[in-house]
Amino acid sequence: MVGEAERLTLHADAATSARAYAPLVPGPTLRIAGADRPLDGTLVMGVVNASPESFSDAGRFAGAAEQRAQCAALVDAGADIVDIGGQSAITNQPELDAAVEIARVVPLVEWVRSTLPGVLVSVDTYKPAVVEAALEAGAHIINDVSGLRYPAVAESCARAGAALVVMHTAAPPKVRLQDRDLYGDVVTDVVAFLRERVGQATAVGLPWESVILDPGPDFTKTPAQTVALLRGLDAVWDLGRPVLLALSRKDFLGAITGRSPRGRDAATAAAIACLATRAGGDRAGARRRCSGRRDRDGPDASWRS
Repeated sequence: MVGEAERLTLHADAATSARAYAPLVPGPTLRIAGADRPLDGTLVMGVVNASPESFSDAGRFAGAAEQRAQCAALVDAGADIVDIGGQSAITNQPELDAAVEIARVVPLVEWVRSTLPGVLVSVDTYKPAVVEAALEAGAHIINDVSGLRYPAVAESCARAGAALVVMHTAAPPKVRLQDRDLYGDVVTDVVAFLRERVGQATAVGLPWESVILDPGPDFTKTPAQTVALLRGLDAVWDLGRPVLLALSRKDFLGAITGRSPRGRDAATAAAIACLATRAGGDRAGARRRCSGRRDRDGPDASWRS
């Protein structure tokens, strides 16, 4: 384990006191509801788990009141986007029925839209029925961790004028796959997958400008493969779309630090700061917005283009 941790080490001098959120880093415009939003700085995504089985917060926000308070706290801490998920990606729990997921997600989407104006709302789901319900409730972004397993998701986003996160994964949702021999070259394979799935999305009518890319850290990747992917992230940025860096409390950080999920916040902040600095643009402002917020709980992300 010590040897692998040494091989996985990221640049320690990138550490920051910022509470790590997921960044969407600057570059092209993002089209939502027919309006183009220039991404001239890193956007911050705060994640709210409306799922008691979440690996990260272990159901700390199980009730509606707690979830609403967490949404407000994340926005107060500087989140530009609130990402709401009703089903944990953890693989030792069964897949939820779409009706259960809708009941968890939709009331929170409606509350954020009515109470926190100006904040973008993202919903983490891959199920077409949940996507339709979330978009009807007012979601701006669908965060699909299945790698566009269901093309109907892209069709729904196109009809609603919503943006779509296309993530790399080599397995169906809720299936754990980690194999050191899975990829010939993880960066090349991830880029090829994203290019192909984006082509599928645009073929059914989703505008290119509404696509966000997620290289899928930890999803069907060993810690070493995730770090190799992050070191080669320029190849993903070169595809020309915003990139979501959903790094918070991931397993590769546990392999480096030896810490459990809730002890990985400093490592999350360091990884995001390192990658955002490489991306260029106004990342200093993004870090200032997050600084001093290490008391905020919940997995987070940021994005860059």
